[in-house]
Amino acid sequence: MLELSGITKTYGARRVLDDVGFTVTEGRLTGFVGGNGAGKTTTMRIILGVLSRDAGTVTLGGSPVTAADRRRFGYMPEERGLYPKMRVLEHVVYLARLHGFSKADATTRATALLEELGLGERLGDNVETLSLGNQQRAQIAAALVHDPQVLILDEPFSGLDPLAVDVVAAVLQARAAAGAAVLFSSHQLDVVERLCDDLVIIAGGTIRAAGSRSELRAQHAMRRFELISGGDAGWLRSEPGVDVLEFDGGYALFDADSDETAQRVLRRAVESGDVASFSPRHPSLAQIFKEVIQ
Repeated sequence: MLELSGITKTYGARRVLDDVGFTVTEGRLTGFVGGNGAGKTTTMRIILGVLSRDAGTVTLGGSPVTAADRRRFGYMPEERGLYPKMRVLEHVVYLARLHGFSKADATTRATALLEELGLGERLGDNVETLSLGNQQRAQIAAALVHDPQVLILDEPFSGLDPLAVDVVAAVLQARAAAGAAVLFSSHQLDVVERLCDDLVIIAGGTIRAAGSRSELRAQHAMRRFELISGGDAGWLRSEPGVDVLEFDGGYALFDADSDETAQRVLRRAVESGDVASFSPRHPSLAQIFKEVIQ
């Protein structure tokens, strides 16, 4: 497990990280979200040792992260970091060789990974001839080719079309399932919500929320319910403690001021006609994000 505790970073009089702490667990995808300038990239660079920290600790398995540990990390920066004149396969093989693999093993690994990422037909193309989305896939391959124990990706889905997002997502899920600890940032909250097991929300250099997706949903759950019945649910509008948000005959979306109110509504719905469905509406990541950064 990768753990950050009490991380602080200042530039002159400006504190960009203030007591940042969270964990990234093996076998799980951790989404790291925040607005521009929130501190995501700075945090990632401190994990990697690219930036120094003013205070706090970064540990792996309970021990301080060392240079040897970081050789088992994979990193994809937000900015493009590939050599544009190199061929795609040649480039990824070169990076695998830097991690100590033989030329044969490096070529086998790089070829399989690039094919997995949908670049099998572009192996001999120069990086600069690829579309931005395909350059992104190649850069992800560069971060993964040495089979890292910890994977840190800064905006890995930037510039990808929906099909490419699915391809990259499947690759990252497979790496997590194989035991890697995966931390990725993204502004695409719908993608983060779909993929991640755990969430970390940062704003103004401080952690505003952290935990599993289900834990955060439970912590920030509103008393919002969806009712689908066989009869007309117009009576909901006159129920005390109920705020109807959407209504269409037998369908209603409403907020209740207490659990008791919600149970009263359910009892009346059952008495009024067939109830096809009555369920809580969980908050989306976008709703949780807006709530915690205000």
